[in-house]
Amino acid sequence: MYEREPSPASYSAVLMGSPIVLKLTGHNATLAQNVFRLIAQLEQVFTVNRAQSEVMAINHAAGQHPVVVSAQVFNLIALAKRISLLPASAFNLAIGPLVKRWKIGFQGDSVPPADEIAALLLLTDPHQVILDVDAQTVFLSQPGMEIDLGAIAKGYIADRVCDYLRLQQVSQALINLGGNVHTLGSATNETGWAIGVKAPFAAAEALIGFLTVSGQSVVTSGIYERYFLQDNHCYHHILDPTTGYPLDNELLSVTVVSDRSIDGDIYTTLLYGMGITQGCTFLADKPGISALFVTRDRQVVLSDADQLHFTLLDNRYQLASPTP
Repeated sequence: MYEREPSPASYSAVLMGSPIVLKLTGHNATLAQNVFRLIAQLEQVFTVNRAQSEVMAINHAAGQHPVVVSAQVFNLIALAKRISLLPASAFNLAIGPLVKRWKIGFQGDSVPPADEIAALLLLTDPHQVILDVDAQTVFLSQPGMEIDLGAIAKGYIADRVCDYLRLQQVSQALINLGGNVHTLGSATNETGWAIGVKAPFAAAEALIGFLTVSGQSVVTSGIYERYFLQDNHCYHHILDPTTGYPLDNELLSVTVVSDRSIDGDIYTTLLYGMGITQGCTFLADKPGISALFVTRDRQVVLSDADQLHFTLLDNRYQLASPTP
């Protein structure tokens, strides 16, 4: 996903393992530097890819003792737990042991033996993430448990960046955290920001089409983002918390348009697990949140054609209506 029509000023950095792009309607290198500093600070708090962070402190103490954390970490973990406990939720904040074992997107990725997956599944019960609101502590009740906030932290950080930009009186901007795009206002025209929807398993710049948004977040989660091939089978990074294996359904990607980027993170995962029919039904009473589904047979399904402003560019794909 990327911003299709560049605004006058663009700044970039590599953070959170991804290229980060900030676009402003006027040049302001100092502001850009402050934004990247904020992202780096928040990454240091939430990451599980470094030895030291508040989340890693929780993981290191699994089965031993509760860990006092900051309010922002506690609140994000509490939200992630609530989402994880929804019926049939594909979102699971405690899925860390499985993510770590599969290593999808990292050196050494491979299909774990079935007995290892079965054993690791026992360490992924979100009920065993114990929160104490008064003491502001998080306790993982079993040794070997690990929280992984990778499915929600980018959205949280994107929202904080937009909060900061608003405080700086910025009314038009775009932040791209690599899969999470958040916008303020419109671009240099009145039609909004044009956000590309990537064609799965294609060249980096290949687009199915683009969404036009103003002041909204666009988040995409797809099986083409991190995967490996083994015995002619594609193993992708979106794991099914009930089986421990990658989710297998009709979808290649889900894109969510919402006011908050953290909602985009949450709903892309939930909707991917639900599939199109159940997902569209689920969204029917979620005002302000819409989704675009891309299927393996090259269908593009909009959950709400009135709310989503999508332009199809690739004639190998076709727009389709949700099936009842």
